[in-house]
Amino acid sequence: MTERHGAVRTRLWRDGSLIKEDFPFEDISDYIDEDGCLVWVDICDAAKQQLNELADELTLDPHAVEDSLSNVGRAKATRYATHTFLTAYATSLRPDDTLTHSDDEAGPEQTGPPDQRVVTTRVAAFILRHGIVTVRTGTEFDMDQVVQRWDDNSDLLKYGVGALVHGLLDVIVDGHFEAVQAIDDSIESLEDGLFDDTAISREVQRRTYQVRKDLVELRRVVLPMREVVNSVLRNRKDIGAPSELDSWYDDLYDHVLRASEWTESLRDMVTTIFETNLSLQDARLNTVMKKLTSWAAIIAVPTAVTGYFGQNVPYPGFAQEWGFLLSCVVIITMAGALYVGFKRRGWL
Repeated sequence: MTERHGAVRTRLWRDGSLIKEDFPFEDISDYIDEDGCLVWVDICDAAKQQLNELADELTLDPHAVEDSLSNVGRAKATRYATHTFLTAYATSLRPDDTLTHSDDEAGPEQTGPPDQRVVTTRVAAFILRHGIVTVRTGTEFDMDQVVQRWDDNSDLLKYGVGALVHGLLDVIVDGHFEAVQAIDDSIESLEDGLFDDTAISREVQRRTYQVRKDLVELRRVVLPMREVVNSVLRNRKDIGAPSELDSWYDDLYDHVLRASEWTESLRDMVTTIFETNLSLQDARLNTVMKKLTSWAAIIAVPTAVTGYFGQNVPYPGFAQEWGFLLSCVVIITMAGALYVGFKRRGWL
């Protein structure tokens, strides 16, 4: 059975100008070593045989090829003899209405945790002297955004492969910012409803758990990007990034740091919301218990009085009208005194 090959997309620039697009996969080696040429190859859901053929043609390290096919692994940038291998995770956030678990649908048999909203896509890149090969797992990450970023900054392409690497990483980091911003908005929504007495505690707990789960997944891919971009900065001369691109890479590194710091601050915010929600639940429970106890004490007065006068034995006022009136006065006086006392203390 023949192994299915992944979808391939190619582009060729010469001296910063786009010359060819979607040329045959077999023609890659004809341009990759040509001075003045800049080649981009994108393979989506690559097959192992397909990458092995490309590795033989471009002298790619077999360990890097194996890593590019893996669905797990930490974001990193590794320098080899003939190329630099880079992996990163692009992120996107699914809307709430796509989740399978919700309080409106979940019944007694569906009480599981909420689904994860953060979607990650692993993107690997082989950075060569005159080109870059990107390998993706799945179609969640839209490479059209990267191509548009290259087209918007086409004047940078004359500086070589460093411009392609910057455009790719810049789009990935922008995706991290969008995901962090969406989680930040979710946290603000939780804060708005936290002190609402009409809010359902179970709903707040579910949403808080969901945000914490999304944030854990986001931290797993955002924090290692500092090492990736820092490694690219240290070895930017090896990947063909001249000094003209220094300011662009410095700005990229600043964005990575901001995304990392933002993610860490949101982690503290989620923890605070979770703890505050528990404290508010205890406070509301104490308020309910005080009210119940107060009303129980008030109700106990007529119960005690009527129980005493209801005994089948002679007592002052027994079978007399003034005895009945006396019992009513005692009940109203004592119950009213208790009500006023509890009201002043804020228990009712």
